[in-house]
Order: sequence, then structure tokens, then C-alpha cells
Amino acid sequence: MKVIFLDRDGVINKNRPDYVKRWSEFEFLPKSLEALQLLASHGYHVIVITNQSVINRKMTTKEALQKIHKNMAEAVRSHGGAIEAVYDCPHAPEDGCSCRKPEPGLIYQAQADYGLQLSETCMVGDSLKDIQCARRAGCGKVILVRTGHGQEAQVLCQEGDMAPDHVADDLMAAVRWLLGERSESQAEPKKRAHSP
Repeated sequence: MKVIFLDRDGVINKNRPDYVKRWSEFEFLPKSLEALQLLASHGYHVIVITNQSVINRKMTTKEALQKIHKNMAEAVRSHGGAIEAVYDCPHAPEDGCSCRKPEPGLIYQAQADYGLQLSETCMVGDSLKDIQCARRAGCGKVILVRTGHGQEAQVLCQEGDMAPDHVADDLMAAVRWLLGERSESQAEPKKRAHSP
């Protein structure tokens, strides 16, 4: 089972300073739907791993969050992609839970549910917390995107000696790198894979 973990806000959809609290505030980032379709066409199972402290901050409800994720999955499906599952942490930073990134609890939940070999998975995120979470969980590939908080995170990663395997402009660029990297690793050294 080929699995890619994706952060949500800043990777799939646009970040909002006041958080995404209802479906009307959810806006897909450019090319993210196409990137999800490309992943599906190459047999990847997408699992979303997202901190959603809006729940414990009482800014929205669990029901509203579930509706956002249901509508997100339906929109992705209508564009030829698929989201296997969404794992969300409702806690605020001060709650000290083990499922809020940078802690790897959500990834471990997915591992238990799907019987995953984490060293064969990939994580794509836009924050230092995403990179730390993926490294702590033992994901095989870790990609930072420059969308969302990515440019700021790139500096923090360098300062904190927490380098991702690759930095991409957006989710589509991350997916193309991942697919090309896999193809090249299976080909002769002098050959380069062409992106689809």
C-alpha cells in the first residue's frame, strides 16, 4: 500500500489567519486538486493528518469539521482523486496531547488502522511541526512545500537542523518530485524520468 500523508491547511487548501471554521471558508490551493488526481492515478492512498485546535478553542464544532472534510473528499473525488482518511487533533497546544503535531500520534493511529510500514510512506507539510512529526514517526520521505507557512518553515528547518528530503513550491511540485524520484530510483542512473 503506497501511502502519502498530507497536512491540510497550507498544503491542500489556503491558510486563513482566523482558521477554516466552515466549508464556505475552505479554498483549495491552485493545482492541489490536480495533484491529488495525479497521486490517485499512480496508486497512492492519501491520508490527511491535521491539527484542528478550532474544536477545543470552541471556534467551530466537530460536526462542522466533519462536514468540511466530507465536502473536501467529495470535491477531490469529483476531480479524479481520493482521500483515504482524515485524522485530526482537536487539541490546543497547551493541552499537551500526543496526537497534536509535532507529536506523531495521528500517524501512529493511521499505522495501526492500516498496518503501514512507515519507512515506506511520505509526508508533505508546510510547517516545521509537520517535518518534526514525520521524522519522529519514521516516514521514509519528508517534503516541505512553500505554500502556507512553508517559506517561514524552510528557515526554521535550516536553523533547527531539521531538513526535509525535498522542498517544493506546492503540492503538485511535491508530487512530481516524488513520482520522478521513485521512477529514477528504479531506472538506470543516466536515465531521467519524465513527469506525466
